Amino acid sequence: MDKYSNQLITSLQNPRVKDVVKLRKRSDRDEAGLLLIEGYRELKRALDNRWNPVALFYCRELFQGTNEDDLIERCCAGGAEILECTDPVFRKMAYRDRPDGLLALAPQVKRSLGDLQMGPSPLLIVAESIEKPGNLGTMLRSADAAGVDAVVVCDPCTDVNNPNVVRASTGTLFTVPLVETTSEEALAWLKKNGIQIVAATPHTTVEYTDIDLTRGTAFVMGTEQYGLSELWMKQADQQVRIPMLGQADSLNVAAATTILLYEAVRQRRKTKTEA
Repeated sequence: MDKYSNQLITSLQNPRVKDVVKLRKRSDRDEAGLLLIEGYRELKRALDNRWNPVALFYCRELFQGTNEDDLIERCCAGGAEILECTDPVFRKMAYRDRPDGLLALAPQVKRSLGDLQMGPSPLLIVAESIEKPGNLGTMLRSADAAGVDAVVVCDPCTDVNNPNVVRASTGTLFTVPLVETTSEEALAWLKKNGIQIVAATPHTTVEYTDIDLTRGTAFVMGTEQYGLSELWMKQADQQVRIPMLGQADSLNVAAATTILLYEAVRQRRKTKTEA
């Protein structure tokens, strides 16, 4: 046991180990109000955005030499319980095939639409009923890269606090404001705030490059199998498509989101340059 740790866990039967393993299930995460953050990059992004863990489990044998002690010290300073583990114990708790020796428990992401602070001409993603945590995580990563103001997850089919969302987002779950709500509430909020609603669909002749994306805009993305609900299709200010030039009839939802976001970025950068 080293200077940071309050406890050295050596037994696979330790109750703390069992509690962490339980958090792979949504019902147990929700009951505890916690999510899992595994990995140096993800933990650093959480800490950089003041998402302070309540507990940190670590195993020095698995460290990659990326200044892990700094993150341990920051967790400690934030009031987290620090627990050192043996290699077998850590691997039992880890959900990655190649763990790097850092696993934290932190409060779940819980925000409402009323918490969002929008500046002029905001850029948002509305994700309706996205099914795969990997897709949602990748959408968050693209949102961070494109400077998106918020991601609104409507009628979710996947848990935003799923460990695979954290992983696929590379920790950007903690950098982009994220809200879970219903489609009806999101639609009313967007209308109230005068934000242009742009529905992504293959069932239109308007291409995504044909409309003005320099004003406040929310891209509404649906499931790959079923697309957007009738509510969004009817209420959208614009419907746009991404041209498909091969035999595939659609793109992965995360890939499509990235394309749309960067068209908005391109238009906005061009406007600034010309101003």
